[in-house]
Amino acid sequence: MSPVAEVRALVRSRGRRPRSWIDLYSTGLGLAVVAAMLSQPASTLLAAITRQADPARMGAGIALVVLAYAGFLAVARMMGPVTLSSADATWLLLSPLDRRAVLRRPAGVLLAVSVVIGAALGVGLLAVLGTPDHTAVRLAAGMVLGIAAATGGMALAVLAQALRTWDAWAGPVIVTTVALAAAVALLGSGPARRFLAAAASAPPTLGAALAGVSAVLAALLVRRAWTALDRIPARTLLTASTGAGRAVGAAVTMDPEALAWSAEDEHWRGRVLRSRRWPALPAPMALAWQDWRRLGRRPGRLAVLLMTAALPALAAQTGGGSLEAPAAVAARTGGGSPPGTAATTALAEAGGLAGLMLTMGIMLVGGLAAAAAGTWGARRDGDDPALARLLGVGPRRALAARALLPGLLGAVWLVLVLGGLTVTGALPAGPWWLLGVTAAPALAAGALRTARRRPADHTMPVIDTPMGAIPTGLVAWAMTGVDLAALGCLPLAAALFFQPVALGGFLAGQAVLGAAVLSAYLAGAGRAPRALP
Repeated sequence: MSPVAEVRALVRSRGRRPRSWIDLYSTGLGLAVVAAMLSQPASTLLAAITRQADPARMGAGIALVVLAYAGFLAVARMMGPVTLSSADATWLLLSPLDRRAVLRRPAGVLLAVSVVIGAALGVGLLAVLGTPDHTAVRLAAGMVLGIAAATGGMALAVLAQALRTWDAWAGPVIVTTVALAAAVALLGSGPARRFLAAAASAPPTLGAALAGVSAVLAALLVRRAWTALDRIPARTLLTASTGAGRAVGAAVTMDPEALAWSAEDEHWRGRVLRSRRWPALPAPMALAWQDWRRLGRRPGRLAVLLMTAALPALAAQTGGGSLEAPAAVAARTGGGSPPGTAATTALAEAGGLAGLMLTMGIMLVGGLAAAAAGTWGARRDGDDPALARLLGVGPRRALAARALLPGLLGAVWLVLVLGGLTVTGALPAGPWWLLGVTAAPALAAGALRTARRRPADHTMPVIDTPMGAIPTGLVAWAMTGVDLAALGCLPLAAALFFQPVALGGFLAGQAVLGAAVLSAYLAGAGRAPRALP
């Protein structure tokens, strides 16, 4: 037995009771229940894979899968990825024990997580490409390819954590992956989509060979990462473990706001900022200028925020390429002509309505998230009302000045989204982008309400449902701000639902309602900064 195993066995023998047959039975029963719950979705997904893919949807679908992989790489690099529990980081990391043996368990967890995520990516890729023949071979090749990509990416993140030379390559790899997703999306939306169709109908032996080569390369990267575990600096491991511990604590206590503050403070800790002269601005704008400076010091975050504006267009292309109103779907399918077309019309209306509602939800959440990127000052004022009172600016004037940046960010994001949907043909021709401009006040009000909300109240009742317990306090916390933005964007949602020929009435209604929502919020919330309970 190795020294690390001896230490763990000693701690386990003194701090835990031995595992009994009841523990094994409970674990097995839980795994059986999870397998039973996943069997039906898995069979439905496998049945959907065995079809001929639509070339018009293929490019956007592959782009979404590649973007998901890029997000996986970014999260792995941001989280560490190698972390330890607080006890191991305190007692075992700085001990003379073998570093690689101490990190064996978290490395195994990372490998298991990579395998699961890689299998999901492989199945998602097959759902886009389809398996017209040799389903078993194509499914195995797709899963091996996804697992190889995920494990190789995780190994790259581990190497970036251990070695400075590999860390210099991690960022460009993520950027290249995002650029590849954009290229595939453009390739699939033009006449070059036949290349994607040819790749989807390639012989299964070619896919198996590609999966084999990818598996070999991933195995080499995993081997290289395993040998580099003992070269990860202790300071890096302690920092990553502290961040992971805060994330676990925020998840256990159901306090996502604490996790956001922790991530923000961790980003700025230890950074040397260049000082510049403060511009000559009125008092409220000088107070709000810190949000503009803070956003300007994180250009990467702003670039990622703007790139996410392509997601609704990609989702629309994957779902069929257009967002048709239910009335237009009924007219196209011959809504009540022959009796036999009633079922077809109902299915088409249901599918079109589901895609439309999904796109509207993405636009609302994405626009609110974009606007919330410029509300750091409002969050600070809400968490420290005493400091806000010492600034000498009235709360209503301060909030009005702080609403400019969130409104601008939300408007730019929605303009890009609506412009992309119009260019790709998902929406009919028209000045849809003006709706994004007129929705800016509503998004600013929702973002400010989100930034100034109180912590989640866990004393509120818990509702028992067939799907499990729902904590109403956390739900109310999550919906704070979303409710105001949804109310202020009702004309935008109505325009997307009905899709009229002339948008003048909806533009006027959106401008009036958005301004009214922001004015009412400033009048009510600007009386005094909220105090923590």
